[in-house]
Amino acid sequence: MDLQQIGIGHPAVKQVLSIQNNTAPNRFRLFVAEGLWENNVVLDTGLDVDTFFWCPEAIHSDEARKRSDQLAERAHRAFRVSPKTLERMAERGNPDGIISLARMPEWHPEQIHFGKSALVLVTDAIEIPGNLGTLIRTLDACQADLLIMTNRRTRMSHPKVIRGSQGMSVRVPHIEFPEPADAITWLKRHRFTVYLADTDESVNYRRLDYQGRTAIVVGSERYGISKAWYEHGFTRVGVPMLGYADSLNVSVSASILLYEARAHQNRW
Repeated sequence: MDLQQIGIGHPAVKQVLSIQNNTAPNRFRLFVAEGLWENNVVLDTGLDVDTFFWCPEAIHSDEARKRSDQLAERAHRAFRVSPKTLERMAERGNPDGIISLARMPEWHPEQIHFGKSALVLVTDAIEIPGNLGTLIRTLDACQADLLIMTNRRTRMSHPKVIRGSQGMSVRVPHIEFPEPADAITWLKRHRFTVYLADTDESVNYRRLDYQGRTAIVVGSERYGISKAWYEHGFTRVGVPMLGYADSLNVSVSASILLYEARAHQNRW
């Protein structure tokens, strides 16, 4: 490919760095895809590629060369960078000579439809990007239908969300409600049974019926689920804590609950 070579001072490279460092507004919902795995997800999902960065000196596989051609053809703009510039742009080592800026897909509440059985996770004020990414990866693994975010504290385009989700944040449908009350109204309208993940005054997670449309709500790492969720009489569901610690990491507890719900729904 005959592409213009740019350096660390170019605006396109600076844009990548601002997204990687989460230091500037990201109104176009762009995220950085590094290396072969993440760019395969971009291509296979059919996402809009804003910018492609190519470093032929760092490409060591035929698949990476093939994908480079496809990304350059799809991108609105494409550049060549040196190994040194690539190293500055990448968060992880050995990004296969390819980095892309791609646009995060958007879903809207009115576009979401369910069958008789559905599984939804609600994250209320989750703060740590890596936890959100791990939750999304779990949602993909257990074939959950939707992620709902309330009181959002981190961007879906945050690089640690992308890394933690293994790129599944662009595949798992997700919608956002600024206030829990809006999410609660939406869930009730769609006839969901809502369970609040909480160890206090809770029912053992093995004793509940997850048939039909089920939504599981998990709260922030420091404060738990916000008070608004407790004002509607929703059942609390808990994983027994048998040692000294009083709770599990939010992504661990959510994984247990989601797989238990999936096992009930699929009659494992």
